Amino acid sequence: MFSTFFYTLKAKGLDVSLSEWLSLFDAMDKGLNNGSLTAFYYMARAILVKSETDFDKFDLAFEECFKGIKSDNTITDRMLEWLDKSEFQEMLHEEERYWLNQVEDMHVDKEDVETKFKERLKDQDSEHNGGSYWIGTMGKTQFGNMGGNIGGIRVGGSTGYQSAFAVVGARKYKDFRDDRMLDNRQFQQAFRKLRQFSSKLDIPKTELDINGTIDETCNCGGMLRIVMDRPRKNAVKLLLLMDSGGTMIPFMKLCNELFQSIYKSNHYKDVKTYYFHNCIYAKMYKTPECENGDWVDTDWVFRNLDSDYKVIIVGDAAMAPEELYSTTGNYRGPNGGLSGEQWLLLLKQHYKKVVWLNPKMAPGHAPWREAETKVKEIFPMYKLTVEGLNEAMVKLMSR
Repeated sequence: MFSTFFYTLKAKGLDVSLSEWLSLFDAMDKGLNNGSLTAFYYMARAILVKSETDFDKFDLAFEECFKGIKSDNTITDRMLEWLDKSEFQEMLHEEERYWLNQVEDMHVDKEDVETKFKERLKDQDSEHNGGSYWIGTMGKTQFGNMGGNIGGIRVGGSTGYQSAFAVVGARKYKDFRDDRMLDNRQFQQAFRKLRQFSSKLDIPKTELDINGTIDETCNCGGMLRIVMDRPRKNAVKLLLLMDSGGTMIPFMKLCNELFQSIYKSNHYKDVKTYYFHNCIYAKMYKTPECENGDWVDTDWVFRNLDSDYKVIIVGDAAMAPEELYSTTGNYRGPNGGLSGEQWLLLLKQHYKKVVWLNPKMAPGHAPWREAETKVKEIFPMYKLTVEGLNEAMVKLMSR
């Protein structure tokens, strides 16, 4: 079972080293999980998982390997068999043996529990904390809350000793993953990296300059002299180019989240957005409908948006090779006598910082996606996930 768990963790993408795996063995040998599957879950996660971004992967691996074990004594038997049961029993104190017996006898008769609960509810006339009989808190009885009994009826309070599978099944950490598609909040968090503050912008002096005020006041013999300065603003200028229509239709919601997050950020010096279909040619469109005539010349964009603009291209690069290489086709508006590849090279030549975000990027060089492979050679391409977007933002801000 445990060797399977190791390989399942690896398959889910967790980087578990041999020393960490041996540390888990050592912790189990010392009885740190108290014979409990839930304690084993938390102990294993603490030892094997290095980042909260991997919590969900761990949960999936744990569920795959141990699902179905919670209702019988399989996990305990296999743990003890694996660690040598006789030696493990010698290590257990009386309290630990109690919990071990609880795990080994997890067959709970629901009707029996309910009957006992009603009987004790009639007889009980005061509050109880601890103990193993009355309804109360922090005890070993099957009734109450914050106790350690596995299976029973919780009365009041909030759940304390959640079973491992209650935690796993909740999938509370799926939003922590760095390999999932993004939502608006995650976009905005990533775009915060696009900051390059400057006080040299042509804006009013509305911010108190503390150091300047102190210097001027001291130079005037202690007479207060207020010095104002221009506030430091983000000097980043952003050009967003988005593929629209066709194979990008399934990603419309994702691209809309990206678009909204950029404009909600509201702290860039300037943001310009244009659209294209499959590849950039002689025209860029003003709207995502990419209607003929509702466009601007790509040359005009080059002339009017200087090379300091940081460029983010969003598209799946899913196009026929002739769309990239042909100089005579008319796939989505005029191409100006140049191929798509040549227009992309002109874009790269004009702007210093360009990244391409791909919502369905194939790993490595995919020969069945010839155009995507070629685009990867022209621009640094990142998958449109949390990790990919963060890497792209770092690339845009690198010197």
